[in-house]
Amino acid sequence: MTDLSPAAQAVLNGFRAVPSLMDRPSIAGALRAAADQVVPPHLETKLYDRNPSLTLQKAVEIRHQLLAIANELENTHG
Repeated sequence: MTDLSPAAQAVLNGFRAVPSLMDRPSIAGALRAAADQVVPPHLETKLYDRNPSLTLQKAVEIRHQLLAIANELENTHG
């Protein structure tokens, strides 16, 4: 089994409670949907460039973290 980052492992462990959700593409899809709720993808660059507020910058950072976990889960086998 491939080692995952602590964040990706925590997400995977949470989904283990519901065996029907255990395939990684489903988990990654759920994370992508959550990221889209934090900052819609079509607004990310526009909002970030127009408004340098700390709140918005943090939202964009959270979106990137969620997408990184989703990518990790999709690109590892185990």
